[in-house]
Amino acid sequence: MPRWRAVYPRLPHPEHIARMERSQISLSTQRQNASMPRGRRHPLRWILALVALVAVAVVAAPFVYIHFIESDAPPKLDVSSATTAHPSAETVALNGVWRAGSGSTAGYRVDEILFGQNNTATGRTHDVSGQITVAGTNVSAGRIVVDLKSVTSDRTQRDNQFRGRIMDVTSFPTATFTLAQPMQLGRVPSNGQIMTANATGNLTLRGITKPVTVTVKAVRSGNTVGVSGSIPIRFADWNIPNPSFGPVTTQDHGEIEFLVSFTHA
Repeated sequence: MPRWRAVYPRLPHPEHIARMERSQISLSTQRQNASMPRGRRHPLRWILALVALVAVAVVAAPFVYIHFIESDAPPKLDVSSATTAHPSAETVALNGVWRAGSGSTAGYRVDEILFGQNNTATGRTHDVSGQITVAGTNVSAGRIVVDLKSVTSDRTQRDNQFRGRIMDVTSFPTATFTLAQPMQLGRVPSNGQIMTANATGNLTLRGITKPVTVTVKAVRSGNTVGVSGSIPIRFADWNIPNPSFGPVTTQDHGEIEFLVSFTHA
């Protein structure tokens, strides 16, 4: 008589079951990703890429603007490179009164930082008046007046800040330098010769007057005398608010520069 033996089905090993479950999950995920638009598969990756792009733009935009779009600051005012440095055949007596006229320029120069990029801001005007008195080898008296209302730079926003909050030109429309003691020339300059001397006087800005000493260059050219120089100033000394505004940060000091062309009266 034949023997019957019970046959029981073999159960999968637990490890095989785990592998099958992982495969099913992976396949389900792949199908789900395939059905999603490509832009929605990795939202975190796109967010990080967008943040990086914005950061690069913030840094690159000021660099491109300052180095490729905005014009370079003009050179400092100096009689050495001005037209008054070229001698004229006509020569008049040096003694007497000399008045500021056409060809005169004055303004400011300040270093600023825009989003980490260095820049030099300048503002200038040709509205300069005044006179000096020469007696022998001395400049016995002198006064220069600059109309601050007409000072302009290459940026309207900067000019609005300058005329309003910074210099308040409505209340203080001019800047003046008045010679406080005779300026010694040492000798009568020959035509076309550039001379250097120290001028001690009083500088008035925003209603505040303080003594200053400035090294000036002067050149005699026929019937004109050109005088140039720069006066370093610390804004707080003249109650001038720090010029920083918006994304622009400036130093706490700057320079007043001038090139004045005097004609014999």
